[in-house]
Amino acid sequence: MRLLLCLKKRKGYNLDMIEIYETKERVNADNEKAAAKTREKLIEKKVFFVNLMASPGAGKTTLLLRTIEALKDEYRIGIMEADVDSMVDAKTISETGVRVIQLHSGGLCHMDADMTDRGLEKLGLEDLDLVFLENIGNLVCPAEFDVGAQLKAMILSVPEGDDKPLKYPLMFSVSDVVLVNKTDALPVFDFDKERFMKNVRTRNEDAPVIYLSALTGEGTEEWISFLKDRIEEWRAGL
Repeated sequence: MRLLLCLKKRKGYNLDMIEIYETKERVNADNEKAAAKTREKLIEKKVFFVNLMASPGAGKTTLLLRTIEALKDEYRIGIMEADVDSMVDAKTISETGVRVIQLHSGGLCHMDADMTDRGLEKLGLEDLDLVFLENIGNLVCPAEFDVGAQLKAMILSVPEGDDKPLKYPLMFSVSDVVLVNKTDALPVFDFDKERFMKNVRTRNEDAPVIYLSALTGEGTEEWISFLKDRIEEWRAGL
């Protein structure tokens, strides 16, 4: 995005001398600096941080419930629920007994690094091993902002269709793992796994693709195993 100066053409104006200030580049640069500081803090505290992104209704909260249940005896877990408004998801997560904080974005469609860092401060890191950010639901804005996470995970639900890597390229490009949720609905929807994988690989050659159903639990073991491996690999490198 540019700040543009609109002028009527008058004698004496030299339009070549007008400076164009690239505001998006500055915003991105500032965000990257803030994200780097967050990562340094997480390394110091030895806390593994997951940024979980998806469209509304894709199953982020349901998968978090499954994940908490599987890992709560091994890791001390904290959850940050980000929404434009409401406390619906935070109330649901609180029933698991893990620490949870609700973050309101003030109308913004994403969390940036500074907002996330302030959320981490409020959540507290001293006695946690693993933190999740359930980012605001959409496949566009959250992909643009590094929040300092060690793992960027995205969920696509079967009803959304196998063409979404073509429509939302950045989200699939930046994600470290692609989780395909609601596989229990595969018989109902025209979702072609082979076509989907081909579409994913046009955007991301390396990210694992894991099929699961957070509702039934089918396939969630693969996700849990992947996550534990990434956590322990990260810890070993500290």
